[in-house]
Amino acid sequence: MRPILMKGHERPLTFLRYNRDGDLLFSCAKDHTPTVWYADNGDRLGTYRGHNGAVWTCDVSRDSARLITASADQTAKLWEVSTGRELFSFRFDAPARSVEFAIGDALAVITTDNFMDHVPTVQVKHIAEDLEDQTDESALVITGIKGRINRAVWGPLNRTIITAGEDATIRIWDSETGKLLKESDKESGHQKTISSLSKSADWSHFITGSLDKSAKLWDTRTLTLIKTYVTERPVNAVDISPTHDTVVLGGGQDAMNVTMTDRRAGKFEAKFYHKILQEEIGGVKGHFGPINALAFNPDGRSFSSGGEDGYVRLHHFDSDYFNIKM
Repeated sequence: MRPILMKGHERPLTFLRYNRDGDLLFSCAKDHTPTVWYADNGDRLGTYRGHNGAVWTCDVSRDSARLITASADQTAKLWEVSTGRELFSFRFDAPARSVEFAIGDALAVITTDNFMDHVPTVQVKHIAEDLEDQTDESALVITGIKGRINRAVWGPLNRTIITAGEDATIRIWDSETGKLLKESDKESGHQKTISSLSKSADWSHFITGSLDKSAKLWDTRTLTLIKTYVTERPVNAVDISPTHDTVVLGGGQDAMNVTMTDRRAGKFEAKFYHKILQEEIGGVKGHFGPINALAFNPDGRSFSSGGEDGYVRLHHFDSDYFNIKM
């Protein structure tokens, strides 16, 4: 499995997202410039210029027409995918961290960090089809979470919002009223900061990765813990294969300790686990530094990883991956 190395970012990667068709890959990094690539051969298609801070996350609409990005410059921006034109900028009092379109792309959930006197918030914004009607107003603001919210995603049918972050607790909120519906169990849940969260293709379950060196699989409706994948390094990124019973975890020690070890010792590989049996089935080495972002292509035939080293690595699976017998 030879990787395609995609060099376009000058700073560490933060997030990767495929569009629904799986032909485009969007990457975010700390260098202010989200980038779009062809997902089959890794050619760079273009960049989205306008942010003045690290870009933490992005999402692309179902028809691949619009991109939304959340940045440390205290804005979330809406872009036209095909031209790179900035369509609208949502302004906040604190850095914007996580962003996701709802089903139908008429709503977006955006989180803001705790900053100066501002508490972390989860905000729902209306996304207008016609830009003339686009406003900055929030349809819903959820507060009361301690510590940074690293991920906020929509639950099934847009009825709920699922949040996870520094306080190691997963919460499910009513997306209409902002009422807290469920919290993850302290005992069986994560013990340290949750760094990442990714949903299955049918949204019935989701996986969280944490600095407590584990990833956990949860039921989206009941928040029941289904599986736990234990590894020997902090987990920064996770994803679930859309077609196979595999999950991928990536991470490594803190960036500040990286120079003291060689790349084998730092354990900077993407590890694949059997989703049901919880056993490790393989790993892909290559990044010179922790892996910060992982994403499976929606067709399940390739995956990409983004590292602290500023590279995106695109891997097309070999035929033996599809024939793994457990």
